[in-house]
Amino acid sequence: QTVAQMETPEAKRACTEAAWPEAWYIPAEVGDQKAENRLEPNEPVGKEALEALGICYWRLNPQADTYPVKAIPWDPKEAMDPELVAIRDERGYSYADIITVHPDHLPGFDEKVKAFFEEHIHDAEEIRYILGGSGYFDVRDTEDRWVRVHIKAGDLMTLPEGIYHRFTCDSEDFIHAMRLFKGQPVWTPFNRPQEDHPSRQSYVDQFMAGATSVSEAKTSAPPAGATEA
Repeated sequence: QTVAQMETPEAKRACTEAAWPEAWYIPAEVGDQKAENRLEPNEPVGKEALEALGICYWRLNPQADTYPVKAIPWDPKEAMDPELVAIRDERGYSYADIITVHPDHLPGFDEKVKAFFEEHIHDAEEIRYILGGSGYFDVRDTEDRWVRVHIKAGDLMTLPEGIYHRFTCDSEDFIHAMRLFKGQPVWTPFNRPQEDHPSRQSYVDQFMAGATSVSEAKTSAPPAGATEA
């Protein structure tokens, strides 16, 4: 679902007016997945370019409610933050859980973080609301280049079904996040290559056929440091 298809005024305002997370291109291969890995010189990627890839974003206040360190599941009907409630209801999120990716809270932390960094797609939208800490989502642009998106507390971001992506903690090794889902949750990753997968084909048809490249749109990036709403 694109920004233009949002109907709830509160949700639309948050998605279109908030300053998006900082994003930039990274090399095809990286040594330390948790480092910034910026190119030299830095090549920023802006809001319009991320939207063109099917990504949507809201800036919320994680202090508006109290969340557990871990809850699998966590009933989204328990949400007390009116902005989160508006997004939940507009987009039909009926399932949620809360996890903390940190050596003290995730058994097999190192192995799990390495697994998260395998390039893959899902056969459903991926939704993450960052309650604390920070990390990186890497997504492929229309030219198959990696774009790194730095997500922090208060960021709620969706990745469309079928987009190639991966996730990692940053150097702080801590992220507290809510995962949302429509219906029964299915977290199955389909590692690349998946060009014949129906979800990938749907993504290509919707976002890549005749699309303006991220490279062309990246000049719309906000000034360095403009990452707060």
